[in-house]
Amino acid sequence: MRYVLFLIASIAWAQSALPPTYGVQTRFNSGQDIVPSFDGWYRNADGTYTMVFGYLNRNYQEEPIVAVGVDNKVEPGAVDQGQPTFFLPRRHAWVYFAKVPADFGNKELIWSITVHGRTEKAFGSLLSEEEILPRLVQSRGNLSPGLDNPNKPPTISIQPVTAAMVETSVPLSVNVTDDGLPRPRVPKARTETAAGTAQTNSATARRLPLNVTWQQYRGPAKAVLEPREPVIVNAGKASASVRFTQAGTYILRATANDGELQTTGDVTIVVK
Repeated sequence: MRYVLFLIASIAWAQSALPPTYGVQTRFNSGQDIVPSFDGWYRNADGTYTMVFGYLNRNYQEEPIVAVGVDNKVEPGAVDQGQPTFFLPRRHAWVYFAKVPADFGNKELIWSITVHGRTEKAFGSLLSEEEILPRLVQSRGNLSPGLDNPNKPPTISIQPVTAAMVETSVPLSVNVTDDGLPRPRVPKARTETAAGTAQTNSATARRLPLNVTWQQYRGPAKAVLEPREPVIVNAGKASASVRFTQAGTYILRATANDGELQTTGDVTIVVK
């Protein structure tokens, strides 16, 4: 029950973090700040804990890049604790995973982000009511049809990128294995309405087959990923490409999704 309550609270947070509205929601394409969020914690087999953070980029189009430092820091400890520096528009939950020791106790892990002159913070702690299951993250908040579901998340292995140059297309290759669950859904027959509009009798659409999606996690400039849509896994592999407009160190994240559960993996690329 507390996992459901925590999920409801997370949704309520996302709504409350939006700018005040007076009748009609104001839509900002740029110029707004980023609000980090603490999305819960879970236990690790070795006795440590993983704290999970997300964020709300209030902009609908702007994708701020906030380098690690005074404007993007995690405390206590080293300023750089693996947090993202590239922020996609709007709300993104369960993005940043910070491991804390078994004796972390009642301390807090604080993530601060400053954008457009405004600083926002998220406070992570091991409060019992904020404990979540890793499966909640793997299912993107959808635990149904239950914890007894035999489906296992995919496993993912990213081929390392040994050389990358500015303005040169770089291939990305991922190996994915899966247990074949869930079974593909077969959509029911389509019928014509009185107005001649086609509709599907099934309440749910066809589930997308095992696929991989790429996103940027870090980097000094925006990376151009192709395609941006999910790539269907074929014979255990999924391929894409990326082009960089500026030299530096980038981290790209691949997400393998079987239609119910997902697994992420990161690859670091040094661009010369």
